[in-house]
Amino acid sequence: MKKWMSAVLALTLTASLMAGCGSKSAGTSVSGEAKSNGPLKVAFVYIGPPGDGGYTFEHDKGRKAMEQALGEKVKTTFVENVPETADAERVFEDLAQKGNKVIFGTSFGYMDAMVAVAQRHPEVTFMHATGFKTEKNLGTYMGRNHQGFYLSGIAAGEQLKGTTSNTVGFVAAFPIPEVIRAVNAFTLGARSVNPTAKVKVVWTNTWFDPTKEKDAAKALLAAGVDGIAMYQDSPAPLVAAQEAGKFAVGNNSDARQHAPKAFLTAPVWNWGAYYTKAVQQALDGTWKSEQYWGGMNEAICDIAPLADFAKPEAKAKVDAAKKQIVAGQLEVFTGPIKDQTGAEKVKAAEKLSDKDQLEMMWFVEGVEGTIPKS
Repeated sequence: MKKWMSAVLALTLTASLMAGCGSKSAGTSVSGEAKSNGPLKVAFVYIGPPGDGGYTFEHDKGRKAMEQALGEKVKTTFVENVPETADAERVFEDLAQKGNKVIFGTSFGYMDAMVAVAQRHPEVTFMHATGFKTEKNLGTYMGRNHQGFYLSGIAAGEQLKGTTSNTVGFVAAFPIPEVIRAVNAFTLGARSVNPTAKVKVVWTNTWFDPTKEKDAAKALLAAGVDGIAMYQDSPAPLVAAQEAGKFAVGNNSDARQHAPKAFLTAPVWNWGAYYTKAVQQALDGTWKSEQYWGGMNEAICDIAPLADFAKPEAKAKVDAAKKQIVAGQLEVFTGPIKDQTGAEKVKAAEKLSDKDQLEMMWFVEGVEGTIPKS
C-alpha cells in the first residue's frame, strides 16, 4: 500500500491481486543460480530517505534485519529518494546491470518501471511493495496494517472518553483504498469501545511533506479535536499534537521519541520478517512469484506498545483484540457495518472479502469527511 494511485487503478488491482493473494503462482526462481558466485547482491529502492522516521525508515530496518539474519550470504545496497517518474526505471535498470540478483521496490508508483525492467532481465528477481502487476520474476507484497489501525483505534477510543469533542482528527495522505481502509479500521476500533466516537478526516495529497502534514494536524486541532491520528510518512502530526497538549496515534513506526508526551501508539511494520524469508528463498532457488498480503499472524505488522499515559483499561482491551486477530478469531471488517449515510454495507456476522477491502472507497459510520472523486 504505498504511493499514489487513482481510484480507477485501485479498483483494477483488486481482481488481479486477490486472485493470487497468499498463494504462489507458477513462476520459478531466478536467483538461486547466483548463490555459488559469492554473496547474493540485493538492492532496495526507496521513495524517501531512511531518516524519514516512518515508512522508508521501517523498510530500511527490514533490510538491515535481513542482512543480519543472512550474514555473509548477502550483500545489500539501497537507493533513496527515487521519484515515481521515468527516473525510477533508470534506477532499476542500473541496479540490474550492476549485478543485483534481487531488487525490492518499496513504492506503488514504481510498478510499471519494475515490470519493464523485469521483462528485460529475467535473470533477476523483483519484488514490489503494494503493486498488483506481476511477471514470472516479479512478485508483490504488502501487510494487513489495517489490523494495527483497528487496535490503535481501540486505544484512542478509550483515550477520548470524557473529552469535550470525543473526536480524533485524521491526517490522511491520498483518497485511495489503502488509506480509506486504515481510516475505517481505526474508526471501527475506536467505536468498539466508545460507540459515539468520531473521526474527522483531512487530506494532504502527499506522503512525505512534514510542513504540510503538521499544518493539517494544526488545523484539525484548531477545529477542536482531542487527538490526532495519521496515515503519513513523517512524525510531524505527532509533534503538532504534543504542542497542543493532545494525544496522537502514529503510522508505520514507533516514533514516540519525536513526541513522547503525545505518542499513544501506532500501527508498525516488521518488514525484516518478509525480507529475510524472500531472500532466503532466492538463495535456496525456491522463490516463486506471488502476491503476498500478510497479517499479524505472520508478524509483518504489529502495534507499538501503549504509552504510560494510556487509559488503564486500554491495554487489556488492545491485548485481547490482538490475540483474537492473531488467532484468526477477529476480522476487522465483520458486520454489521454501516457507511456514513447509515446504510448497511456489511451484514451482521458477514465478513467483507479481501477483494472488497482492497477496493474500498467508502467511509464507515462515525467518519466525518468526504472522499474526493479524483
